[in-house]
Amino acid sequence: MGTLMRLKEPHIYVANWFFLSFIVTVAMLHLVNNAALPVSFLGSKSYIIYSGVQDAMTQWWYGHNAVGFFLTAGFLGMMYYFVPKRAERPVYSYRLSIVHFWSIIFLYIWAGPHHLHYTALPDWAQTLGMTFSIMLWMPSWGGMINGLMTLSGAWDKLRTDPVIRMLVVSVAFYGMSTFEGPLMSVKAVNSLSHYTDWTIGHVHSGALGWVGFVSFGAVYCLVPWLWGRKGLWSMKLVEWHFWVSTLGILLYITSMWVSGILQGLMWRAYDQLGFLEYSFVETVEAMHPFYIIRATGGLLFVIGSLLMAWNLWKTVYGEEPADLRDQPRVAAAPELRESPTMARPAAAE
Repeated sequence: MGTLMRLKEPHIYVANWFFLSFIVTVAMLHLVNNAALPVSFLGSKSYIIYSGVQDAMTQWWYGHNAVGFFLTAGFLGMMYYFVPKRAERPVYSYRLSIVHFWSIIFLYIWAGPHHLHYTALPDWAQTLGMTFSIMLWMPSWGGMINGLMTLSGAWDKLRTDPVIRMLVVSVAFYGMSTFEGPLMSVKAVNSLSHYTDWTIGHVHSGALGWVGFVSFGAVYCLVPWLWGRKGLWSMKLVEWHFWVSTLGILLYITSMWVSGILQGLMWRAYDQLGFLEYSFVETVEAMHPFYIIRATGGLLFVIGSLLMAWNLWKTVYGEEPADLRDQPRVAAAPELRESPTMARPAAAE
């Protein structure tokens, strides 16, 4: 905050707004959620001040907004910096980015109660959480559209640059996750999805697809810049990382969607006498093939991450890039880039 206050430039770029909200709000969430009363002035014991349904409400106010301000706002700041930077295009709409920021900041903080449908939480609070969750659709998709449309005039880079491809796919996963979240907050849908693997699939489409891929893209951008390299050691490895991890994510989340919906349907199935048709063990047994697919997807994602670690290790230790001519100009450290007015050697040939 002090850095921003001392800023000479009167205009603060939107990525910094997202970073600031992430830092301030996560600190506030942590302090409120862990508020405790000491037993005595000098004693070491203290007791949490919430109990019962108030504690549950505070926990999910914390839990959902940790997703909103750490795993969403923090990484939206990365999106708004690295997508325009890598695409070498200005952000599509600065006005839309500001609307995106303030809408999310206001709406997200109220959405926590949708985790407590059909509990002891008052019905009005559950409905409030659901309503604000549905309202979050629009600003979230506004941010997704802003990120994707930043590539206007540079869509050809998706063919040649796997790093920008990772960043764009992460934005697509952001859009998908922020569509699915409000959908699952609707009480009728939540009655089927709650406590099932559908929730696991939803969380991982955000965690692996959105947070994971935007982080990978950011790190691939940063490492050559920070270590003053001409580019990444191997763009071919980035390509492999992209396809292996994408396949892993798709296997992971689709298996969880199918198993989750199957779980929900089996749990609510009754026979003609009104008894549950399936025991809990039978529902677990039915999940077995989907868990094998899930494990395979997770393994592929880890393999992709190991490919990235090896690529970055070789880059940091100064190995000459194996495919330098295939790398975009923006991949090199700023001091190593040729003037934009000069023709690139590859282009001349």
